[in-house]
Amino acid sequence: MSIKVIAVSKIYKIQKALNEVSFSADKGSIIGFLGPNGAGKSTMMKILTGFIKPSSGEVFIDDIDVLKKPLEAQKVIGYLPEHNPLYTDMYVREYLQFQASIFKISSAIDLTEKEQIETCIEKVGLTSEAHKKINQLSKGYQQRVGLAATILHNPKVLILDEPTTGLDPNQLVEIRELIKELGKEKTVLFSTHIMQEVEAVCDRVIIIKKGEVLIDKKLSELKDDNKQIIEVTFDYKIEEQFIKRLPNVVSFKNNYDNTWYITFESDEDMRPKIFDFAQENGLKILSLNTQNKNLETLFREVTV
Repeated sequence: MSIKVIAVSKIYKIQKALNEVSFSADKGSIIGFLGPNGAGKSTMMKILTGFIKPSSGEVFIDDIDVLKKPLEAQKVIGYLPEHNPLYTDMYVREYLQFQASIFKISSAIDLTEKEQIETCIEKVGLTSEAHKKINQLSKGYQQRVGLAATILHNPKVLILDEPTTGLDPNQLVEIRELIKELGKEKTVLFSTHIMQEVEAVCDRVIIIKKGEVLIDKKLSELKDDNKQIIEVTFDYKIEEQFIKRLPNVVSFKNNYDNTWYITFESDEDMRPKIFDFAQENGLKILSLNTQNKNLETLFREVTV
């Protein structure tokens, strides 16, 4: 296993940030690590990198015990933190040379230090800006510098906390392709609030809330279900007991006075059933919208 987390908990004084979190990942996996603000994502990532210690539990990276051998584990981890700390008064190549000296990459990989730096600059699309000081770069390009530093020592595991922050739509596509390419030979765990990025890049999703894992599934499994969501507004307010009469209802929510957000589990299109229901109960439908059961919908359902 490239990543193995066993019953990890983290308590800050009286607040439990993580509650017996467990998951594992093999080489070649790209995992979207999702959750609302304060769910414990960044805490888990810092524990994986050995930056902080858990209150209990075990963590292994490439079969290395992170708690017992943090420095050894860090040699095989590439970590991009959320706020991407950079020495902005350095030139891009100067900064990457500094990072390369820390990891002693000339002895760790086949390429020379200079060759590896140029390879990483090209991979993240920094070639045209590599002659500049970091403080002269846009936020998007500064994010690329952080990504270049993250992959510089050719790590086996990449832990990326909000890696697409500050990127424009074109840059998003480029970094998305980079992550997919890296995921072919590495294990990638990344956190983001952009669900479209997860659907475009990941093969698996872990969703946590209040320090607990709610969902850990392959993305294909989440997409293959037969649930459909319909938002309907009637001409006056009705009670829950009436909604329960609809066939194949698995959940419902009264968003506004007359508007209901109803989830059905059926291969059949449920809109005609709602029309029949309205007619039978003397209701008029003011609006009717159907939504695909996508990751954003699922995230809303389990985290609200």
